[in-house]
Amino acid sequence: MYFILLTFTGQNDRLAEFLDAHKAWVIQGFEDGAFLMAGAITDGEGNAILAVGEDEETLSARVAQDPLVANGIVVPEIIGIAPSLMDPRLDFLRGAE
Repeated sequence: MYFILLTFTGQNDRLAEFLDAHKAWVIQGFEDGAFLMAGAITDGEGNAILAVGEDEETLSARVAQDPLVANGIVVPEIIGIAPSLMDPRLDFLRGAE
């Protein structure tokens, strides 16, 4: 399981140029079963995605294809998580890594 942090680089004036393509990339991640959650970081510094089901190398290749990453609008950080405690409501995530 991974958190993907997409932090703005200060080129927000170019964001609109790539936003539709980024949204299509995110939707494709959901359709492929790789993404479980995506949304804005509440401080306005970027976006976050919860990803499962792919190894880090495959996920890194996927993230590199994000138009915002490819065009330098955001810098990605992929953080691997190995849950040791989990609320029972998230049991569906067990084994999804």
